[in-house]
Amino acid sequence: MIFKIKTLIEKVERLKSDKNKIVFTNGCFDILHRGHFDYLHQSKNLGNFLIVGLNSDHSVRSLKGNNRPINNQIIRAENLSKLDYIDAVIIFNEETPEKLINLLLPDILTKGGDYKINQIIGAEIVTNNGGKVKILPHIKGYSTTAIINNQGKGLTEE
Repeated sequence: MIFKIKTLIEKVERLKSDKNKIVFTNGCFDILHRGHFDYLHQSKNLGNFLIVGLNSDHSVRSLKGNNRPINNQIIRAENLSKLDYIDAVIIFNEETPEKLINLLLPDILTKGGDYKINQIIGAEIVTNNGGKVKILPHIKGYSTTAIINNQGKGLTEE
């Protein structure tokens, strides 16, 4: 389900009062691939309610360049919301999800294994609030950039 911030904050507050663990992750999720599916599924398994913060089209362009995103934010949000292990999708316009993390204060923040703890935006916010940051395994060779650079030649497992 795609949420607006006010509605999502209210939902998170209700869930937390019932002792549910809130998991948050974020990204561009421009072209969904195996690495995304595995990573998102692992994120969901860490708690009761998985929120995906999705970079807006403007945000993706500022991070990745004018040729991105390939799919617009509505298509990307709809694709993510179709995955049964994702409970909420919220689009953010800033370059980072820091403001969103500060508003939601998730119990667990996840990122893929290609990140180091000091590179994870919001890690300090979450840990200072008693939460945890989890770096999940990265499947080598699976990235949107690799898919685009291979131009349909496919990816092989290493």
